[in-house]
Amino acid sequence: MVRILRGLVHKYFSDDEAVVLFLLLVVGTLSVIFFGKMLAPAIAGVIIAFILQGLVAKLNALGVPELASIISVFVLFLGILVGFLFGLLPLIWAQVASLARETPRIFREAQAYIELLPQEYPNLFSIEQINLVFNQLTSEAANLTQWIVSISLSSIPDLLALLIYMVLLPILVFFFLKDRVFLLKSLARMLPRHRPMMNRVWSEANQQCANYVRGKAVEILIVGGATYFSFKLLGMPYAALLSLLVGLSVVIPFIGAAVVTIPVAMIALFAFGWGPQFIWVMIVYGIIQTLDGNVLVPLLFSEVNNLHPVVIITAVLFFGGIWGLWGVFFAIPLATMLKAVFSAWPVKPPESPMSDETSTPL
Repeated sequence: MVRILRGLVHKYFSDDEAVVLFLLLVVGTLSVIFFGKMLAPAIAGVIIAFILQGLVAKLNALGVPELASIISVFVLFLGILVGFLFGLLPLIWAQVASLARETPRIFREAQAYIELLPQEYPNLFSIEQINLVFNQLTSEAANLTQWIVSISLSSIPDLLALLIYMVLLPILVFFFLKDRVFLLKSLARMLPRHRPMMNRVWSEANQQCANYVRGKAVEILIVGGATYFSFKLLGMPYAALLSLLVGLSVVIPFIGAAVVTIPVAMIALFAFGWGPQFIWVMIVYGIIQTLDGNVLVPLLFSEVNNLHPVVIITAVLFFGGIWGLWGVFFAIPLATMLKAVFSAWPVKPPESPMSDETSTPL
């Protein structure tokens, strides 16, 4: 056993830089797991500043001075934040409350339709099966309504903390943008002076993660905005809520679109019935999903290394289970970073068996 461990240490940790990088990864992961909630404003500020840095770099490339670029991008960020807090968020919450109030009516209509199935298709459905399904749906609806009410009540004590976060977040984003170079140099002083592996990992992970995160933010805005305006033109109820769900569904490849299709189809069905309006809603929704997968994604993520679907789904499940929604959003960048670490990790050949034996003279 000791020999095996010594061989592993020699193969993977004989380089001092590899040991330092491994310790940094362990400390960083444990810090996020145990102190993530406490440091949420700082972590969110780093992520947002990371996304906005791309706009600052583009303005610099156009000849705009550094400080002017930072202030312009920061004002744009403040405008989006204020619009979300005082425009979109109240609208979405009002539609969630309205949908919760409409749930009993929707289930009554669903019950009336489901009860006709045994008469029309007696070989496929029975009364017992229909009653079992309906009881399960009613129970889930009651749990959902209770969950919404519990969130409303439990969020009251956290309102003050939320307001503090909303004040701290813009301040942190501004200083992360303004003092980016100084902060990175300060962190670099804590690392070994000679660090080719870390530089390689940083360069590849920074490029891949930056392209992915910024591209994903743009994709959410485009898909959500297109869905909202399309649903409003078609008279679809709860357009803001559904467009938010459709926009966020692009975060989870292969799964999000399939899951969000269910509430879109159900609300369209109960709003318009089996008619031309329902068909038009589903056609437009299908066109948006098709354009997103075949046009928008290749355009936005052409410079991002493709990962195998199994790796993507595994990363979403693993990091989502650890960090929730943030883990789902950053599952692919984290998987890309791990890929960069494994690719750059120095691996030495195993020790020769003769090194463990004492040679005897002939």
